[in-house]
Amino acid sequence: MDIQNQINKITQKLNTSKGSLDYINMHKLAEDYPRLRKLPFSIRILLENALRNYDGFLVNDDHISHLMNWDPEGSDHSVPYKPTRVLMQDFTGVPAVVDIAAIRSEAIRKGKDGKKINPRVPVDLIIDHSVQVDFFGTDYAYKKNVEYEYKRNAERYELLKWAQNAFEDFTVVPPGMGICHQVNLEYLARGVDARDGWAFPDTLVGTDSHTPMVNGIGVVGWGVGGIEAEAALLGQPIYFSSPKVIGLELTGKLPEGITSTDMVLEVTNRLRSHGVVGDFVEVFGDGLDHLSVPDRATISNMSPEFGCTVTYFPIDDQTLRYMERTNRDETQLELVERYCKENLLWRTDSEEIEYSDVVTVNLSALEPSVSGPKLPQEKILVKNLKTEFGTLLKDVHGRDYLPRDKREVWYGEGGSGTEFHQEDAVDGGQQRHESDVKVEVDKDKLRSVHIKLENEEYILSDGSIVVAAITSCTNTSNPSVMLGAGLVARKAIQKGIDVKPWVKTSLAPGSKVVTNYLRRAGLLQYLEALRFHVVGYGCTTCIGNSGPLPLHIEEAVDESELVVSSVLSGNRNFEARIHPKIQMNFLASPMLVVAYAIAGRVDINLIDEPLATDANGEEVYLKDIWPTQGEIREAIESATAKEDYEHEYSVIFDGEEQWKNLDAPKGLDYEWKEDSTYIKEIPFFKGISENPEPLQDITGARVLMKLGDSVTTDHISPAGAFAEDSPAGKYLKSKGVEKRMFNSYGSRRGNHEVMMRGTFANVRINNEIAGQQGGYTRYFPGDKEMPVYDAAMKYKESDTPLVVLAGSGYGAGSSRDWAAKGTNLLGVKAVIAASYERIHRSNLVGLGVLPLEFKDGEDADSLGLTGEEIFSIKGIEEGLAPGKELDVSAEHPEGEKTTFKVVSRLDSQIEIEYVKHGGILQYVLRQFLEE
Repeated sequence: MDIQNQINKITQKLNTSKGSLDYINMHKLAEDYPRLRKLPFSIRILLENALRNYDGFLVNDDHISHLMNWDPEGSDHSVPYKPTRVLMQDFTGVPAVVDIAAIRSEAIRKGKDGKKINPRVPVDLIIDHSVQVDFFGTDYAYKKNVEYEYKRNAERYELLKWAQNAFEDFTVVPPGMGICHQVNLEYLARGVDARDGWAFPDTLVGTDSHTPMVNGIGVVGWGVGGIEAEAALLGQPIYFSSPKVIGLELTGKLPEGITSTDMVLEVTNRLRSHGVVGDFVEVFGDGLDHLSVPDRATISNMSPEFGCTVTYFPIDDQTLRYMERTNRDETQLELVERYCKENLLWRTDSEEIEYSDVVTVNLSALEPSVSGPKLPQEKILVKNLKTEFGTLLKDVHGRDYLPRDKREVWYGEGGSGTEFHQEDAVDGGQQRHESDVKVEVDKDKLRSVHIKLENEEYILSDGSIVVAAITSCTNTSNPSVMLGAGLVARKAIQKGIDVKPWVKTSLAPGSKVVTNYLRRAGLLQYLEALRFHVVGYGCTTCIGNSGPLPLHIEEAVDESELVVSSVLSGNRNFEARIHPKIQMNFLASPMLVVAYAIAGRVDINLIDEPLATDANGEEVYLKDIWPTQGEIREAIESATAKEDYEHEYSVIFDGEEQWKNLDAPKGLDYEWKEDSTYIKEIPFFKGISENPEPLQDITGARVLMKLGDSVTTDHISPAGAFAEDSPAGKYLKSKGVEKRMFNSYGSRRGNHEVMMRGTFANVRINNEIAGQQGGYTRYFPGDKEMPVYDAAMKYKESDTPLVVLAGSGYGAGSSRDWAAKGTNLLGVKAVIAASYERIHRSNLVGLGVLPLEFKDGEDADSLGLTGEEIFSIKGIEEGLAPGKELDVSAEHPEGEKTTFKVVSRLDSQIEIEYVKHGGILQYVLRQFLEE
């Protein structure tokens, strides 16, 4: 068929209160292609996107044809996607701005017009990942945390404020205004957009893996690495393989006592077990009729935890109701309803969608749940957590578990009178305290520490909760569980019970709207009475910004190697992410976070055992402080107000006084400072040649890392704190930076020198060719163990290319471009893995690193690879093709050779072009230089 003529035929006018708008009429298209009515909603939106952006080159006839004839089994056919906007947060946004500014600098150096290096689509960057919980449990915690946030991050924020003025269509939401996904859900998302005389679905990509949260309001969008996002904002389509679409059927309704968090942990477990990595998920069923948009967004938020690309909820009456309550204007509501109903994008009960497969979840059968201790899909029923803890302690840590009522706490000699102090409150605002720490001497059994702190005395044991955080976009966008947490707190105070003294508590709402409705409901005061004071409006604990533990707690954990725990209402609980000294981390609803903070431990059956005893010795159970659904509904109806959204979002770009007073650079070209330890011009683009060098086979390569299954981007590029004796710490100290001002890897992402040294530096990463856990490897041929960065630099001196061997699910977790950038800068030319998570594979391609995959049934262990071999990879220089098989030879130290084939995971021709150019941004820059 003639695609352009077909597009002309179905381009119609939609008369709205916003004026007469052109749109692609899917009803009209369905007259000629009736199967369109059976396509999943998300595929219809991708088809509309391709039709509207058709140019015969970037979006061509094959792209349109394959989408119209979408295969439910998925295929290798490429789908082009040009989102209408880009969302960023500051951890990933800062390096993205550094990249774009560096491209502009190189263009200017080459005599080009730097003004042309600008976003081609609107970009919203929300600063929400930098606030750290240094101060907690007090009414001044928020003020102090913001104060130290600016002390640590002023230089980064100056860059972002410069970008807001230097780039067109680039807005910045200052610190303290909310979490990017909640701001997106409550304010930025439109459902349907109107721009340049056209009406079209609101679509986006975001530089945070939890961008799919906005799927809950009917917006197609997902997380990408910063590299892909930068390409998208510079006008490049994002290409990906045609996905399967798994139908998630929800039936029934949530029973009394069950939260949306319990629901999402079940969905996470089921979909991860089913296997949806790289797929789309689309939700249908009668259960949708009972789920509000915040409930839906709670599910969509966890898409990266199942591994899928999107979890899409089609637009319906619930969507409009939420838009109205969050202060979208009447003209926008009218546009959304009219466009969707007239364009096959409105959910009805009569849909007969053709899905790739269907997973059914009965909401009526759910029970209270948590997930952990290391992965979000590790669902555990609350009633079973005590038993599971004992099993984990034995299996993972080799210790026998004794129930608390059968323990004898045996104190050894020594350890008495240890004095802890801290020189500067920047590290946590803690004062000098006298304390005793005595350690149980039997190291094969569950360990306990006796702590005496001034007039307080208690025992800290394996299983004690040292961090309880209501944090992250997963739940802090949902009034039902936030007000529910306030009701739990009120009932606990009324029962005369309190949070245990060893628990570091925090409340980080997703937006200031949440604080308003908690205060209006009269519940904020009860959360504060339990020391759940607002510590900031950002990701905090979920991103690893939990801040330091109190010094006496940290010392006790170190002295006896306690296996302590955290509970958080977040979405991520990967190893060492929450805090490097906390080995077990459990995801739970905000309501359960409060309850577990009162219990003070995870080795408890909250359903049947008492949480605490009151002043009279009476036992108080979870059921005694748990609110009914009626109480929660009443609180929502009385406390949430449309006016809150109107007020808070009318000033969202203003910021606090610190932001207003921030002195940012001016000018078109960013003023790079050689002595900066936060912002440095990345070396990718300096002196770039007009044409790329031809690709070559990889010969004489050494293995930098040999890794197992489920290695996350947190393992590859950690976001949290780092030690003085780490390569990154040594670098900063050489630049005169004191330890108390190190900040975190996440906040240093604008400086490649720090981030290179932090690559593969997670304290929990297990490199199988190293003799110790953490960021170490063996350097060959000398067989000497050293930090990964040091070894990589020695390999670079001898021009030795590097490879990484990995298991299945490589690169799971956050859409962290530095996991690929750091890999590139260390000199890794290829990664050979059993399988990849979607975003990280794309990021490796975007940085010019070859993602290669073992053939089915093979992996490094089955092939007998130890990591000591010398590798050669042939078939690259003769020409690459999507999915091409390459020949690998691994020569063992004794001279024996292992040969095998791998599959190139370059999934499209454009990805091959990116690798030829050394990366996607180099490709874009060379295109610009040709103009």
